[in-house]
Amino acid sequence: MRRAASPPPQLPGYRYVSLLGAGGFSDVFLYEQELPRRRVAVKVLLAEEMTAASRAAFVAEANLMAQLSNHPYIVTIYHAAVAGDGRPYFAMEYCSGPSLADRYKQAPLSVVEALRTGVRLSSAIVVAHQAGILHRDIKPANVLSNDYGWPALTDFGISSTVDDELTASTTTLAEALDGATDGGTGNVGLSVPWSPPEMFEDYPRPDVRSDVFSLAATLWTVLAGQTPFEVRGRPNGTLDLIGRIERGAITPMARDDVPRSLLTVLQKGMSTDPDRRFATAADFARALQRVELELGYARTELEVPNLAIAAPAPDHSDVTGDETRVRSVATIDAQAGPAAAVPPAEPDASSGADETHVRTVPRVAAQSADATPLDETVVRRVTPVTDASTAASETADTADEVPSRQRTALMVALGVAGVLVIGGVVAGIALGGGLTPEGSTSASPAPGGTGQAAVVPEAVDAPRLVGEPSFDTAGMTFLVENTDPVEGDQLVWRISNRSSGEPLRTLDGDTVVVEGVGPADGVCVEVSVRRAGQLSAPLEVCAA
Repeated sequence: MRRAASPPPQLPGYRYVSLLGAGGFSDVFLYEQELPRRRVAVKVLLAEEMTAASRAAFVAEANLMAQLSNHPYIVTIYHAAVAGDGRPYFAMEYCSGPSLADRYKQAPLSVVEALRTGVRLSSAIVVAHQAGILHRDIKPANVLSNDYGWPALTDFGISSTVDDELTASTTTLAEALDGATDGGTGNVGLSVPWSPPEMFEDYPRPDVRSDVFSLAATLWTVLAGQTPFEVRGRPNGTLDLIGRIERGAITPMARDDVPRSLLTVLQKGMSTDPDRRFATAADFARALQRVELELGYARTELEVPNLAIAAPAPDHSDVTGDETRVRSVATIDAQAGPAAAVPPAEPDASSGADETHVRTVPRVAAQSADATPLDETVVRRVTPVTDASTAASETADTADEVPSRQRTALMVALGVAGVLVIGGVVAGIALGGGLTPEGSTSASPAPGGTGQAAVVPEAVDAPRLVGEPSFDTAGMTFLVENTDPVEGDQLVWRISNRSSGEPLRTLDGDTVVVEGVGPADGVCVEVSVRRAGQLSAPLEVCAA
């Protein structure tokens, strides 16, 4: 039975307006501050809860929120003091909009709004973690919305520092959680439906990945319209939920408009094994950003100051063709007339084999309608231009030996030769697929040649498999490693024993997860390293 709210205290400089809510240890009231004039939410500790420990926890919450108040997606605290009746209180930003709990109970959020909310909340959590603070109670009811409609994370009442070790349980789990509702908080301060399994141990040791679990569970809730481990029509008591959380038994989402890529991200965030989750909230946010790009939405920025690894570079991810959405390929005409792919041909005997560089262009997953079919390997011929520049240089050496009229004609000829040289280089780039990778140099002169050098990209080592493929609730998992990483490298993969149209996907981290397969299903994947537009030889590995 819900208790009656305590009377609002008389606060100098504030005028009481109404009750906002009542919690287990405190009440929240709406006041109007006189100067500066604004509405504020005032959290007041209950008189019957005023022990030395509760006072210390209340003060700690105020101090924690003050450290984080500059972030746009964390509720701002304005003032803290003790009321005339002896009850501690603090005044904070009044968020006039509904909480996520109120919103999803009315109607589930759209995919685009859930993604945007997830990245913004990740920003707030990253900032808290950078300050050494674990929230430990992320759930829809603790995400308010301000006057701009932005999410605002609140209620750091059971927060701890990252290095804190929680006190061991002194009673059975059933007794500790006695009184917890299906969506509520028990005596140990846990919101069970969104808590990770490590919080139910006798000696819980939460870390930043525990908050990642709770955030993923929160996003699942607002999309599904119910908590991730709730099964409609079956018992959903506290111990029922704990059992499903510990088994990783996520209830399938009954929505057709939520992409599999987003479900995969959320399932990884809620893995029972912390090592299989995203290592940080920033990694989780970047995975959500990739889903935004895949669906063609504008990327939501990760609002984290001084983050060393901010977000995936949009300029690269938007043109690689790794996303599910097929993008057209822009082309540049380097020659007069329509450009066409040159079929494989034998070297011209009159020019010598060393004068033509033949380059194989790797296949890509997504192409325009008029591009070369996926099952073909395009071989293009790049005509060397060194001879033209050499001839121009030799002619320039004799320019002073000819009459002025001839010199004028010669200068025109040199200009034309220069244009041809530049045009040849541009044509080489357009037809060859790109410049030499950054940091590499031209190859040495071809044997028997005249000093010219062909542009040959550096070889990229194939990745390797680490350990054996494994199976969990997310699907079949392959752990891979880039054996010779270079800054800017990307791991890409595809399923190789299905249709030839399987797209390449950019790998987030070093774990390939193939959904919807079990230990008895045969699945093979190819994993390659993309470096400066080039793909390594693929690593192909199968799990029978």
